[in-house]
Amino acid sequence: MSSELRTGSRPVGFAIFSIVAGVIGWFASFELLTEFIHKLKDPSYIPNCNVSVIVSCGPNMESWQGSAFGFTNTLLGIAAFMAPIIVGVALLAGATFAPWFWRIYQLGMLGGISFVFWLAFQSIFSLGTLCPWCMVVWTVTIPLFWVTLFRPYAVGDIPVKQSTQRLFEKLLSWAWVIILICYIAIAFTAQLRLDWLAEFSRV
Repeated sequence: MSSELRTGSRPVGFAIFSIVAGVIGWFASFELLTEFIHKLKDPSYIPNCNVSVIVSCGPNMESWQGSAFGFTNTLLGIAAFMAPIIVGVALLAGATFAPWFWRIYQLGMLGGISFVFWLAFQSIFSLGTLCPWCMVVWTVTIPLFWVTLFRPYAVGDIPVKQSTQRLFEKLLSWAWVIILICYIAIAFTAQLRLDWLAEFSRV
């Protein structure tokens, strides 16, 4: 990643990662919105993401947690996931952003992952279900947050002391470990609470 700064080359890898993750998250949010609209039109409609008693999005959509801000969370996803897509496309086109932009972008990512962790907690402990499309959103939001947190400092987009930059270079190189830990923590908690592995074996 540090060679990106020295050569002045476009951050193609990060840009493509942002676009792909954003598109996946946007698509999952769109599918949830579509199912939500079908459910509004026909209360007897069974969403296509209702796989089993535990693996289901119906209870999530109908709960207050599914409309935490007074409207369906899917609208937040559709709007929010446009950000990494736009940033990725802009970077591919050769755009550069000021440090203040990256700080605001990081704050947005912090809000996103905080909301994801809250929704995961609510799904596991309050609703007792795992929404498939929601889990897709969690899966892409977690790496988007950690990579976006470390990368701007590691490559100099946000200027810091050289020693601090080297620290963030190391953190960025090990970001996949933190991401994996987050995945395992959610899966392990869901297994203890819901025994989703047994549920999948019956599907």
